[in-house]
Amino acid sequence: MKITDIRKLSTEELTAETVKLRDEIADLKRHIYMGDNQNVRAVRNKRKDLARMMTVLSDQLVKEAK
Repeated sequence: MKITDIRKLSTEELTAETVKLRDEIADLKRHIYMGDNQNVRAVRNKRKDLARMMTVLSDQLVKEAK
């Protein structure tokens, strides 16, 4: 997901998306550990998306607190 798309989301949507991404990352790691999935790059990309979302979420929360 691109940063411009992430910035358009509301705080509630970002929170829901971060929960969803965390579940997807855990599921991908489980499949890699079991040998079902060989694509370790997918985990890396999901983690980067999660970091982007968390950054934008923290920025939005700071703006809302002011």
